[in-house]
Amino acid sequence: MPDLLTAFLTHLAKERDLSPHTVAAYERDLGELQEFLGRHYGDPNWQWGQVDRLALRAWMAQLARRGLAKRSIARALSAARSFFKFLHANELVAGNPARAVGSPKIEKYLPGHLDRRQVDTLLQALQTRAQEGRHRDVMALAMIELFYSCGLRLSELRGINRADLDLLAGQVKVRGKGRKERVLPVGSHAQRALREFERKRDEVIAKVGPAADRQAFFLSDRGKRASLSTIQKAITGWLAQVDEGAGLSTHSLRHTFATHLLDAGADLRAVQELLGHASVSTTQIYTHTSVERLKQVHRQAHPRA
Repeated sequence: MPDLLTAFLTHLAKERDLSPHTVAAYERDLGELQEFLGRHYGDPNWQWGQVDRLALRAWMAQLARRGLAKRSIARALSAARSFFKFLHANELVAGNPARAVGSPKIEKYLPGHLDRRQVDTLLQALQTRAQEGRHRDVMALAMIELFYSCGLRLSELRGINRADLDLLAGQVKVRGKGRKERVLPVGSHAQRALREFERKRDEVIAKVGPAADRQAFFLSDRGKRASLSTIQKAITGWLAQVDEGAGLSTHSLRHTFATHLLDAGADLRAVQELLGHASVSTTQIYTHTSVERLKQVHRQAHPRA
């Protein structure tokens, strides 16, 4: 990467303390922009200071022709805006041309989620399987209970350390986007499942010995922190049994958490804090799910619907 991009990525990681995943996304988007501008200008010695809004609009048009979703294009433009803002703040360019480029309008969608009957069916099946005592089943039950109880992101659940859990107080500390920490209440059902898994965790540590990761809470049967792919595979396998073909994922449990809270009358701002959203507008998408549910009830029950 050119020095200016390297400096910007270092700024994101060290000064803004963004997660490695987010920094990697910036690096990917800006690397593609750099390659495009080299072709666009046809000059190996082009400079960031000569980039204008027309060049950036041409880049966005190319992304659209490649079939990228509007959400992905908007994310790439956001990365360009942040980069040029950094350059302008350090007096390396005269202005921020990306600010003059409009972001594509992103379609709102109703996120996939489970209804309460499906949640009950899923957890009853898991509890039955976990009673057999296999490590993977006890861990799957604890994970799904915690996902549903707290509305966690996949990365947040994986990153939980033993010291982050206070089962006596019924709470857990998680690290969200931008490494922001928040403390969340843990429901009684999730607490019981977590205590059951803690016993399995202790057995693994005793068996593996010093090689076990004593810091992480969710350990594989080999004593290592459970990987993202392992967690995703385990959860989606169970979700597929509830609604095969629906494409449900760990994030569907986060959607389910938010939808069920709002359906029960929870305050939107409170749900925003629980989810760790920076803006309430991000949380508002779950109100659309609730409205759709009400419309369905109205169509089914009202004589003149």
